Amino acid sequence: MTGQLAPRTAKELEAAGLDPAEVHQTVATALAEDLRYGPDVTTQATVPAQAAAVAEITPRQPGVLAGAPVVLAVFDQVIGPDYEVLTDVGDGAVLTAHQPALVVKGPVRGLLTAERTALNFVCHLSGVATATARWVAALDGTGAVVRDTRKTLPGLRSLEKYAVRCGGGVNHRMALGDAILIKDNHVAAAGSVTAAIEAARAQAPDLHCEVEVDDLGQLAEAVRAGATEVLLDNFTPAQCAAAVAIVRAAGSPAKLESSGGLALANAREYAETGVDYLSVGALTHSAPSLDIGLDAVSSGR
Repeated sequence: MTGQLAPRTAKELEAAGLDPAEVHQTVATALAEDLRYGPDVTTQATVPAQAAAVAEITPRQPGVLAGAPVVLAVFDQVIGPDYEVLTDVGDGAVLTAHQPALVVKGPVRGLLTAERTALNFVCHLSGVATATARWVAALDGTGAVVRDTRKTLPGLRSLEKYAVRCGGGVNHRMALGDAILIKDNHVAAAGSVTAAIEAARAQAPDLHCEVEVDDLGQLAEAVRAGATEVLLDNFTPAQCAAAVAIVRAAGSPAKLESSGGLALANAREYAETGVDYLSVGALTHSAPSLDIGLDAVSSGR
C-alpha cells in the first residue's frame, strides 16, 4: 500500500473540482473495509508475484462515465507508481456497452486487490451521472436546469455531486454553511416567511438565501420580502405556472425551484411552466449503479 496520489491523479481530481486529499482519505477508508482482516489472501495464493496484465474497465450497458480519477486514486494506493494508464475516455463521456472506458497495465496482484473498491466507486458514480443525463435530456430546450440536493450517502457528497456535474446537472448547496435555505420548520420557528428571511439575512448577509414555500400565498409574501430564490414545495405544474406568473407580474428577479413529486415522466411538464430549476434528490439517493466490470485481457511475467 502507498500513501501517495500520483501527480497525474491529483491533477485530474483538481481539474474536476475535487479535493485530492479528501478523495485520498475516502479511498483509504473504502480500502480499509476490504483489508481490515489482512491482505488479499486469495490473490496472493493464486497469482504469481511478478505477473502483469492489461486490465480493461468496461461498461456492460450504455451510460455516462464518472469516477475515473477515483479509480486511479485506488490504484495509486494499492499499486503505487507501478501501473500505466493506456486509455482513459474521461469523465462525462457517453459510454457504449462493451467498449472499454479505462485501460491500465500493471501487476495482477495489485489490480485484483483494488478491483472491487475501484468498481464500487465508478459503478455508483457513473450511475449518478447516467441518471442525471436522463433528466438533462428530458429538460432539453426548456431553459430549466436539474440540480441535486443534500440527500447524499454519508462521506460521498463531494463525489456524488461531482457525478451530477458529469451528467450535465448542477449542484445546489454543498453543506449547511455555504448558503441559506429556509424550510418550513424554520418558517414555523421564526413566525412567518418574512421574519425568517429577515433573520437569515441579518445572520449571514453575504450568503445566497432561498426560502421554501408551501402555497401561492407564501410565495407572494416571499416576493414582497425580497426573496431572490424560492423553492416551490410539492406544487403541481399548474401551481408552478401560477407561481411564475406571480413573480413576473411583480417584476421580481427571484428564481423558482420546483421540488417534490418530480419524475422523468413529468419533468418536461414542470420545466415548461417556466421554473428555473428542478430539484431532484433521486439523482444521488436512488440512482442505480451502472454495470461496469474489470477484465484482465492479457498477462505475462
